[in-house]
Amino acid sequence: MTTMNKTEQELRKKSPVQIRNKKASFEYFFVQTFTAGIVLTGTEIKSIRLGKASLVDTYCLIINGEVWVKGMNISPYFYGSYNNHEAKRDRKLLLNRREINKLQDAVKQVGYTIVPLLVFIDDKGRAKMDIAIARGKKEFDKRQTLKEKEDKREMDRAIKHF
Repeated sequence: MTTMNKTEQELRKKSPVQIRNKKASFEYFFVQTFTAGIVLTGTEIKSIRLGKASLVDTYCLIINGEVWVKGMNISPYFYGSYNNHEAKRDRKLLLNRREINKLQDAVKQVGYTIVPLLVFIDDKGRAKMDIAIARGKKEFDKRQTLKEKEDKREMDRAIKHF
């Protein structure tokens, strides 16, 4: 798994916008993560800064050596008038060639896919997306994840009572 240094983690926590794909961690095991820039129009970045985006049912594809995110919903900007964007259009992700080659090699293997995890604003005001090479979980893995989550919640409750 790609390791983030401490400053990258702090930047993500400080970001005023953090749009997460909550279902992804339940549905998939993450093998390796990458951070990519997103090609956006003016009204799209304004909507993201207001937190008006969703990663539900979103996935990534590699087409002609470029990574595209499909199904990402960015609500139209309220003050956008006739210049507003299409809510569910395909958006290009910006990665370097080496990262795209790693993604291509991983997706060729059976059972692996590219999943968007998080959209955030970096310290320079640009929208970024964390994506991961992911392997689907089986039904028993999902039950195990739910059990671990419930056990953790019970332990936290027990600690609070003492």
